[in-house]
Amino acid sequence: MSIVLFDLFGVIALPQRPGTMARMAARCHTPVDAFTEAYWTCRPPYDSAQHTATEYWTAVLRRLSRPSDADTIEELRLADIDSWSRVDAHMVAYARSLREHARVALLSNIPSDHADAFLATQPWLRDLDHIAFSGKIKAAKPDPAAFHHCLAALRALPADVLFVDDRVENVRAAQALGMHGHLFTGLGELTAAVDTWLPSRTDI
Repeated sequence: MSIVLFDLFGVIALPQRPGTMARMAARCHTPVDAFTEAYWTCRPPYDSAQHTATEYWTAVLRRLSRPSDADTIEELRLADIDSWSRVDAHMVAYARSLREHARVALLSNIPSDHADAFLATQPWLRDLDHIAFSGKIKAAKPDPAAFHHCLAALRALPADVLFVDDRVENVRAAQALGMHGHLFTGLGELTAAVDTWLPSRTDI
């Protein structure tokens, strides 16, 4: 059966909660721009489980020349998790409805502790055919290893998969492996793309 492989954040889950970077930067007594640069620069090893949450936040704080005490790290960690906790209810319903016509899976760049929190509050994830979180599989998009993990877990060929992501570099990485790709810009465009890819699918 055909497989629709979804990204999470920016597709099914909403972007980071507005104002979070400013609040975390204020907690660190540092400018928002500097905090944001450190936050994202240090992120890849955290996403792919090469760094723990403590190691990640220690690296961020050191980059900002700020003290990395345990209380500050935990406060930032929890604020960060909360900031990525919202989902688009329409996209959740759409993804779940697709399971009548295709297998549905998820591949997300998300640290392990974030993944645990997301699973605890979003039980619909367990309805999917496979969930791959970078912090659990130790590989993050656009690394081909992340896509190969999903193919192996689903026992699928690349041509069986339509990969949906809001980042062009991730879509191109999937396409380079032989998957079909769709750059997500909204539910309407996605529905049209899926209808074309699954021509026998009835309207849902």
